[in-house]
Amino acid sequence: MANEQFESVWDAIEDTPEEALNMRLRSELMIQITRRVKEWGVTQKEAAQRLGIIQPRLNDLLKGRINKFGLDALVNLTGPAHFHVELTLEDKEAAVA
Repeated sequence: MANEQFESVWDAIEDTPEEALNMRLRSELMIQITRRVKEWGVTQKEAAQRLGIIQPRLNDLLKGRINKFGLDALVNLTGPAHFHVELTLEDKEAAVA
């Protein structure tokens, strides 16, 4: 049996590269927003109010329930969490040429 190596765990468990990318982006946003909430040092109720969500939704985020959050929902939380998000696209075809 050959050993396969993957760039990330998402590449190993998702069916397509696109799904793996989506999960990588979602997980990174969740990690950063969770860190910010912990930096605030406030109750979940207060943190949820700051983010504009209900406390059970914040609890899902803090517990890492990634399947409960779409990429767009997480991007929408970056503003209230005081993050600036940028998207960078690289042309793979141009890089090879």
